[in-house]
Amino acid sequence: MAQVYLNYAALMCCAGGQDSLGGRLLYAAELDARGIALAIAGNIAGAATLAATADQTASRQAMREGVVDFLVTTLDEALRILKNQLRKREPASVCVGRTPQEVVREMLERGVQPDMLPATESASSGSFAQFIALGAERIEPRPLAPGQTLFTVEIPPGSMRQSARIEETLAASIEEGDLAGRRWLRLSPRYLGPGARRARSLVCNAAAVVGLRAELAKLSS
Repeated sequence: MAQVYLNYAALMCCAGGQDSLGGRLLYAAELDARGIALAIAGNIAGAATLAATADQTASRQAMREGVVDFLVTTLDEALRILKNQLRKREPASVCVGRTPQEVVREMLERGVQPDMLPATESASSGSFAQFIALGAERIEPRPLAPGQTLFTVEIPPGSMRQSARIEETLAASIEEGDLAGRRWLRLSPRYLGPGARRARSLVCNAAAVVGLRAELAKLSS
């Protein structure tokens, strides 16, 4: 969850003050551990996300866990899906069953320009350099600021009323102008996988953690 959040925070720096990356194309590259974290973050941020892997086992696992919405075999198929989602400014994630090198080569040949790229070693290669020269932004996750933590609460099952009160308590602690924080709290459980469906999280400092724990304890008493 922490790695996904750091990628999400880096992505939302590209949102220009909006609460969504709707209408923006993220290329997450290889669907390995780093690519998966970036793809999930893209889903939460509202981007249209393109990923690639020739590892069929990895792509099927990503599909089962909700990391990607579609598995396709060609870039053309992926673009048909993504262009529609970009037009509607709605999120979607598509994985092409090819190597990232093959997909990048086709993107360059077709004139497909991503808005955002991973900050991996390959970002310094000639192909990524062309994307960057045309305005693509590199997504570089950075550690949380000193004193900040990703505070996480598990919603108890079977009590919709208590769940709503917990969510309201967490939301009330987020500054009104923190659109990215509110979006993360609201949407991250949908995309973080089955193990995190009942988890709610937000970034705050130690003093806020103490206050939130006290407020949450009142709700359960």
